[in-house]
Amino acid sequence: MQNHMAAIKPAITICILLFSLPSKAVLNVFACEPEWKALAEVIGGTNVKVFSATTAFQDPHYIDARPSLIAKTRRADLLVCTGAELEVGWLPLLIRQSGNKAIQSNQAGHFMAAEQVDRIEIPTSLDRSDGDIHAGGNPHVHLDPHRLLTIAQALKDRFIQIDADNQNYYNKQYSEFEAKWKAAIQRWEKRGSALKNLKAIVYHKSWSYLLNWLGIEAVGNLEPKPGIPPTSRHLADILKISRQEKPDFILLAAFQKDKGVKWLSEKASVPIITLPFTVGGNDQATDLFSLYDNTLTLLLSSVHAN
Repeated sequence: MQNHMAAIKPAITICILLFSLPSKAVLNVFACEPEWKALAEVIGGTNVKVFSATTAFQDPHYIDARPSLIAKTRRADLLVCTGAELEVGWLPLLIRQSGNKAIQSNQAGHFMAAEQVDRIEIPTSLDRSDGDIHAGGNPHVHLDPHRLLTIAQALKDRFIQIDADNQNYYNKQYSEFEAKWKAAIQRWEKRGSALKNLKAIVYHKSWSYLLNWLGIEAVGNLEPKPGIPPTSRHLADILKISRQEKPDFILLAAFQKDKGVKWLSEKASVPIITLPFTVGGNDQATDLFSLYDNTLTLLLSSVHAN
């Protein structure tokens, strides 16, 4: 009996020690869009709990600053959003109402992805009559894999700044992602070479970084001005352009309405390709890697069809 009790004591001691150890702190991350939720989960791993304010079927320009989102920002250790005025209609209100000092614009907990890279389509002048123009340039930077890798490194550094005790872990997470991502870029660029010099009609300038990367030319925009739905007159103008330029496809995001798009497609005999745009935009785009894989597959389907 004494021998039995002696054997139990060490196990009891270990259990007491385990229960007395402080639980590992997990960083609460508030991501504005699904792509940044996915990236934060890759780099943060088991050290983070990430919430996305939007889904792939919502236009991130136009979101209601709901009380539930204010509550989420109130508890956030880190805010990861696009920036470049993409969320200007709702994010500042969330931050202000949260009362959370950690995520204010001058704090380490405030991370804007677009500010980590150079941007294209920066306007030379601003006028309200020109529509919803972003003064800081095109914010849709996640559709260039090279820029996304730069953002990933910056996010890793920000995690380390906030949670220095886990520096080695974040470095390891990033290094693994970097190696896989660089290999994927080589694969994607090899596949995407068949798309070079193709032409596209776009809906909003959602695709500029993607098209620049792949060498596809945007020959028309279904929006007469940024943020303005296509009008009958503008659609007639785009039809003329389509007959002259002979685009290979019309691009839509999963959240964009097809008002007027089907008409143009039928009149101009140009196929519509609905791309996921971000993680979760269709059943195949479940993470950042499959987002790019599926986007290329859908684009290449138009090449194979001709």
